[in-house]
Amino acid sequence: MAATLYNPFLDFKFDNDTCFLSGQALKSRDEQIQVFPLWMMRQFDLEEKPFKMLDENIVTYKALKLPCSADTAALFEQLEADVEKAMQQGYDAVKQLSQVQLFQWVAKILYGVVFNEIQSGVRQAMLSGEPMNFSQALVHKFRNLHFMLQSIRTAMEFEHRNPFSVLILPVDNATENFNYRDEINTLIFSFRMNDFAIIATLQDNGTHAIYHEEILQAVANQRLHPIQFEEICARYFYSAYLFNRLPEYTYMETPGKVYVEPMPLNDWTMKPIFDNWQVKTYGQVLENFWKPWGFTLFEIIKNPDNPMSFIRDDQGYFRQDVDLAKA
Repeated sequence: MAATLYNPFLDFKFDNDTCFLSGQALKSRDEQIQVFPLWMMRQFDLEEKPFKMLDENIVTYKALKLPCSADTAALFEQLEADVEKAMQQGYDAVKQLSQVQLFQWVAKILYGVVFNEIQSGVRQAMLSGEPMNFSQALVHKFRNLHFMLQSIRTAMEFEHRNPFSVLILPVDNATENFNYRDEINTLIFSFRMNDFAIIATLQDNGTHAIYHEEILQAVANQRLHPIQFEEICARYFYSAYLFNRLPEYTYMETPGKVYVEPMPLNDWTMKPIFDNWQVKTYGQVLENFWKPWGFTLFEIIKNPDNPMSFIRDDQGYFRQDVDLAKA
């Protein structure tokens, strides 16, 4: 196992002749892996489905690929086999996967989308003759994501706490249901299929679980209706937008292992870690997540002090009586 981290952001090297994760020169441009797992694309008929890039270009799911050496590809194949087996079995099996395994699986998809977005941006810059404008805050986040993803090929220890967290919930999904979302600017990911769903926050040092502790306690040990999961999802995606820190990590590389330590999120400004929650903005997010059920923003925030919720009733108890068509 290597103990030296590869950093493509030093010289912005995002070509198809170099392994995206190790920096190893490739023998052929045929050395590639899919961003989205083959089993997932085939099971849910995604291969030819449109995938919208940030520049508004439309590609297909199967067109998103990563240049990858054979050695690194073999590591992802093993990870994919373990994750696929668990996800096909369902919630109980997925719960048995480690947080690091789930992080690596999610991070490869999310970083794969980032890699393709960067390649697209580089092409656009070359065609226009203008320099590529890339946020240094995003470079910071993506570099950390790339470093941590290298835990699949490098012995790595996350000290004190994981920089990421993956929430796994039991959900009463329809058999054919598949739902995937990501937000690369805030590094959050959600996915549901079979009888489970996951929400992954990739650089929050576990703070979202604390921020949403009350609602997570309300759903503990409960099997959720999809609309209830989407409500939790909307809360997480909105709070990821409110998260106002740019986490720092120290990497200590030794001959046998890389040690990763999160720096404290509290800073000298004493500002709260999350910006103020705005009910109307949250309602707009929730309206989008509840599109399959057709609820409007007006209905959701009719009572601004108590927005519509399918998780708790008026007495604050978990709602067992959700009677809506599955979606």
